[in-house]
Amino acid sequence: MMTELDQRILRGQNPEKIYFVGAGGIGMANLVRYFLSKGSRIAGYDRTSTPLTTALQAEGADICFDDDPDLIPEDFRNPATTLVVYTPAIPDDNRILSYFRQGGFDVVKRARLLGIITLHGRGICIAGSHGKTTTCSMTANILRHTHEGCNAFLGGILRNTGSNFMLSDHSDLAVIEADEYDRSFHQLSPWIGVVTSCDPDHLDIYGDEEHYLEAFSKFTSLIRSGGYLLMHTGLKMKPDVRPGVQIYTYSGSSAGDWHAEDISYGEGSLSFTLIGPEGLRVEGISLGVPVEINIDNAVAAAAASYLAGASQKAIREGLADFKGARRRFEVYMDGSDGHPVLIDDYAHSPNEVKASIQSVRKLYPGKKICVIFQPHLYTRTRDFAPQFAEALSEADRVIMPEIYPARELPIPGVDSNLILKAINCPDKTYCERKDLLDLIKISNFEILMTLGAADLDVMLPEIKQLLLQK
Repeated sequence: MMTELDQRILRGQNPEKIYFVGAGGIGMANLVRYFLSKGSRIAGYDRTSTPLTTALQAEGADICFDDDPDLIPEDFRNPATTLVVYTPAIPDDNRILSYFRQGGFDVVKRARLLGIITLHGRGICIAGSHGKTTTCSMTANILRHTHEGCNAFLGGILRNTGSNFMLSDHSDLAVIEADEYDRSFHQLSPWIGVVTSCDPDHLDIYGDEEHYLEAFSKFTSLIRSGGYLLMHTGLKMKPDVRPGVQIYTYSGSSAGDWHAEDISYGEGSLSFTLIGPEGLRVEGISLGVPVEINIDNAVAAAAASYLAGASQKAIREGLADFKGARRRFEVYMDGSDGHPVLIDDYAHSPNEVKASIQSVRKLYPGKKICVIFQPHLYTRTRDFAPQFAEALSEADRVIMPEIYPARELPIPGVDSNLILKAINCPDKTYCERKDLLDLIKISNFEILMTLGAADLDVMLPEIKQLLLQK
């Protein structure tokens, strides 16, 4: 049942003022940008200043970095004119969030606003335990090559545009990363739903694999009648769609209603032919980020875009000039001029880690791979330590710092050594984060990969400089 807030926004009556608690989060920032573009006044809080928050400030958002209610602008203190939006990453004892909750303000999660936006137009909502950010970014980049364009709310910075947000004044398409954390994707009303993967994750929320899979089934039940579901082949999740929803399967191999054929690797290039239903054949597709793990993502993005009206020409152009999302298999050094290769990837689940390392093996056959992997979250480490160890055993050398806690408190007996001791590779080392640069300085590499959802990326400029000096 729609609330008064839903109805007002659907009528185009956007909130006069919105305060974002956690404004610098990648998923919050695109909503900040969306409502700035619609004329709303925006203020907010985040824990630290980042390049993203600096960009938002330059675009008109008033953001503070101290958890002090006194810093809330005076004209955002009226519950009648201010909507408050927060992300689940914000702890309940946050003082600014507490001020708004106790003051009678309308306080909603970010997923609620995304849900209203999908009610307003045709949402292409892409879910999955991994692959969703790249698939979203590819889809948005393809649609960027169409006349209508699209609105896009991405979980990463699209390097083609330098932003996690795209706006179109004459398209009702919205490409949205459907986040399963905290069941956020249950707020959406997709026209096209995509499920890239459903490997168990976030068991601190779901408890076990069965409930995690049930959440994805629930997501598919939200697709509008007359819409589409695109599912990767072989998923354990069982779809539960409404009457009138067309289900398609896809994969990067020869299986599925949509799939890739004639896959060809060249000198730093990767191309294939897209096969679709009813004899559809799109030849000569080249990937701008030519790694094997992107074939699956490209097939899903091409299929979703085609169903949304994109031409074969737009599909070819959008995939060929796709530069990737930041932190998704981002090549900082390509190995030219005798220097090592340096690659950063957000891979933070066992299957992602394994696929990332295996893709590098194909790109650089015969070269030794060293991986710096910082585990993300105590609960994820506890729940999947054996699987992480198996995936990291694909590398020739592993360096592992302490766990990045993010929103969590330590769990007794859970640390990086839970993974490290089970890794089966010739060279494995525990190294505290503060000592990583010193270790890199005295080490030699052919390929160095930084993997995980922690913030190792902030060290990459210094790491790159050290490698250039070798």
